[in-house]
Amino acid sequence: MIVRTVRGYDFFEVASAMQKAVRRADASVAGYFALELWTSGYRDYVWKRLYTISAEDCYGLITKEIEALWQGHELVNKGSKEPKGRIFVSKAVILLCECRKCRDADHLQNFVYDKELVDADRWIEDVRKNPIPIPVYTFDVHTRKGRKMGRTKEDFFREECGALKPRIRGLFDGLVE
Repeated sequence: MIVRTVRGYDFFEVASAMQKAVRRADASVAGYFALELWTSGYRDYVWKRLYTISAEDCYGLITKEIEALWQGHELVNKGSKEPKGRIFVSKAVILLCECRKCRDADHLQNFVYDKELVDADRWIEDVRKNPIPIPVYTFDVHTRKGRKMGRTKEDFFREECGALKPRIRGLFDGLVE
């Protein structure tokens, strides 16, 4: 069974596209797909994913900023029958796209626990186009389509590390480059 969003996208591809776009500082794509999830009723999931992105892909203390935005989102929704506060999602996406990127936390946990699995775009002109295509970089070892294409964890580490924008050198970059 494929879970779909309101515009008919595969839920998991949308989630993957959002995170990959954040890594690449592509706020228009990341924002489009974050709001696609939010509008589709997956508000809690969007926040969990943004929170995870802040730890997996971003340098510094940005996780506290994402938490504060989530708290604002929850505050404006308290007692509301209709969902409100998508501005907080948009702000979180922009902050995550603009912050320096570093995958050290994710590399560390994968290199420690998944040693056997790992061998030690441009802005969219009009984000109102509906629907926008799922970017090709979405399809990696974490998606059904990517696995069918033969994408590996090694491909993922190399490509995603190289795609970070803006990027600072990480402790483990030499192992994935």
